[in-house]
Amino acid sequence: MERRTFLGAVGSVPVVAACTKMDNNPRTPSPAVIRAPREDLVRAVEPLGFPWRTLDPFLFCVHHNDAFPAGNGRLGPAASLSGRNLGMDFDWRDGWNMYHGRTVPGFPQHPHRGFETVTIARRGLVDHADSLGATARYGDGDVQWLTAGDGIQHAEMFPLLREDAPNPMDLFQIWLNLPRANKRVPAHFSMLWSESIPRHHALDREGRATEVTIIAGALHGARVPAPPPHSWASTRDAKVTIATLAMAPRAVYTLPADDPALNRTVYIYKGAGARLGGREVAARNLAVLHAGQDAVIENGDAPGEILLLQGRPIGEPVVQRGPFVMNTLDEIRQAHMDYQRTQFGGWPWPDSAPTLGNERRRFARHADGRVDTAGG
Repeated sequence: MERRTFLGAVGSVPVVAACTKMDNNPRTPSPAVIRAPREDLVRAVEPLGFPWRTLDPFLFCVHHNDAFPAGNGRLGPAASLSGRNLGMDFDWRDGWNMYHGRTVPGFPQHPHRGFETVTIARRGLVDHADSLGATARYGDGDVQWLTAGDGIQHAEMFPLLREDAPNPMDLFQIWLNLPRANKRVPAHFSMLWSESIPRHHALDREGRATEVTIIAGALHGARVPAPPPHSWASTRDAKVTIATLAMAPRAVYTLPADDPALNRTVYIYKGAGARLGGREVAARNLAVLHAGQDAVIENGDAPGEILLLQGRPIGEPVVQRGPFVMNTLDEIRQAHMDYQRTQFGGWPWPDSAPTLGNERRRFARHADGRVDTAGG
């Protein structure tokens, strides 16, 4: 199920006709999964889809990797949009999408309830605006962590600032579930600037490097920025870990063992594949690992990149319809009714796809008026 489907099931659509539920129950694997005995390091392997399959406590992961062209001076592409299905452009024509944007690529105003979005903007820029009154321009390694909680609307637009060169985008969006007790907490917006995110540099016996960027968790004793207060990642012993690995050709890296009750998944999304505990896994595949064992990762013959998602399962029922994730169908119906009645606080911006000017400065203006900047 694509992100466009998740975000399309709102407004006047009747609840019963909303988006089909995506079942992320790890006990219900897709038919493509290759299973291994439970004591083996690699428990399952399957090709990456769109979005990528996730395990509890994660709900969703998508990788936006767009070769956007030069900008047109109005933050849109200096290229013809003829033939594109504007408002629903997901075909990767010429290597990029407009998504739901019509003049600037991105995702205009849409609501969420009951979970968190973690957006890792590795390259390119994102303009954020929300119903709390907060805005931000972030990118180049920054991370936005948004607790939707009781309900929020936000927009995520991808401004193309450079007019003299392409504007490549490399972005992950990960949806992290909230436990029942926190699904109706007040919405919360926070930024993790790239300069504050720890990076661990490991060398193997041959001097080949692996850089581990640690967004959440305690890998290698890293001191990561605190996640939002009501996040599952803030829960004692949840051990939520989100990290990326950039590996030199033939580099060897050991992901240390952790609690065997955790769900641990690695996504080999770039390179020539890898050996995991002696098992060959091709590029563009995910592998579900036994978290209680050291995982020796031997990269292939090209620079490789891997995403790691790990955490203790919440273990509660998941009912997902479009942009709402609750525990029961009645709660989903209530979310739709609440959104139609209150608009989750309304939309304070003059249009549904606000952008933040032509300066490259990375900053966040919070709902209380406080402003912080990257590196500051």
